Amino acid sequence: MMPLWLTSIQFGWADVFDILATATLTYYLLLLIRGTRAVPILFGILVLITLLGLANFFHLLVLATVLQYVLLGTAVTLPIVFQPELRRLLEQLGRGGMLARREAAAEAVTLEESVAILARAAVALSRSRTGALIAIEGATGLREYLESGTRMDARLSFELLLTIFSTRSALHDGAAIVRGNILEAAGCFLPLSDNVGTSSQLGTRHRAAIGLTEQTDAVVLVISEQTGTISVARLGKLSRELDDELRLRSVLLACCRAARGGRPPRPARKPRVRRLRPGKAAASASEELANPSA
Repeated sequence: MMPLWLTSIQFGWADVFDILATATLTYYLLLLIRGTRAVPILFGILVLITLLGLANFFHLLVLATVLQYVLLGTAVTLPIVFQPELRRLLEQLGRGGMLARREAAAEAVTLEESVAILARAAVALSRSRTGALIAIEGATGLREYLESGTRMDARLSFELLLTIFSTRSALHDGAAIVRGNILEAAGCFLPLSDNVGTSSQLGTRHRAAIGLTEQTDAVVLVISEQTGTISVARLGKLSRELDDELRLRSVLLACCRAARGGRPPRPARKPRVRRLRPGKAAASASEELANPSA
């Protein structure tokens, strides 16, 4: 005979949808905070909750009262602590996330041309040990940072980039912001990363690149003035020593397409030929930045 409590349970399609939606939301939340400072903070909260449970179990009234007030204060400050992660989640929801439109063919061609110009200019600046900071706008607008610099609204070109970041230029200390094939502004100020681990190891340009990518989906290209090393930042992660132009171009393409929510166009099928490709390192670097959750 079936127990009485089992007969009172009604399980339908609405419950299945409820479970799947909750599991999907939980998965994307965990994916969002993976590799960020939110993970150790959550572990700390779990430790406090465990201690509170043990204090209640062993009737430690004073300790339980203190832990309750600590958890109450922690709950109030959570929106402040997780502000970057919450902002990134809301931006992804606003952009449509996985439902965002794919990259159009004309936009793909424009992106490839812009990336080629950026890669060529970055290599030239690297050889002359000229520092540079270039932010490539993704789906999230960068208007608040545009207002801190000088508006250009000029067509992106190799010569223009070399002129802006020349040591004799008044705009070489700030960042240039690129949208599509237009250089929108130069001499812009970007937010510095508040990550203590990176601030002591990297210079101001690299900290600004990481700081912007922590708050937006932009892709930032950095050339070190001291070493001439080329780096690419996305989603708070930095890939360094991209000094080869072909490798840099492939990494930038992968990162920009991932930031825009688009996919690379599928070329016509050709007979598959097995070859040893020297750009395997570039593919791994671009895949790491384009898919940080992998």
